[in-house]
Amino acid sequence: MVTFSLTRTAPLPLAETWHRLTEWPRHGEVVPLTRVRVETAGPTGVGTVFVARTGLGPLAFDDRMEVTAWRPPSDSASGFCRLEKRGRVVTGWAEIEVAPGPGGRSRVVWREELGFRFLPGVVDPVTRRVARYVFGRAVNRLLRMG
Repeated sequence: MVTFSLTRTAPLPLAETWHRLTEWPRHGEVVPLTRVRVETAGPTGVGTVFVARTGLGPLAFDDRMEVTAWRPPSDSASGFCRLEKRGRVVTGWAEIEVAPGPGGRSRVVWREELGFRFLPGVVDPVTRRVARYVFGRAVNRLLRMG
């Protein structure tokens, strides 16, 4: 199991930053070899379930997630979302926080605990580096997408 966090500042209002990061199917557009499908009716809130399927053919796996905390940002409060990973292969959680940043910008903090069943702990350092790279790139691309 590995943990990591990413911090970004975006030249966007809080609501737009929140929308770009929590429009779940868009994650499939920025993570290689991944498709995302939402399994529950919208709008997103506590109890929303979605699945990110990553890989090719028989070498694919599902990352099933459930929203367990959902507080969109407002004029007076930061936004916060927590996802619990409920898959057979991927375990852990992710938290997305969107807060006011300097000069009217938005500050994003993405925290994640990520585990893969069947992988020994000896590969954790590699998993952490790869995850930080992949998730960092995905967050950057989501924030740039209009």
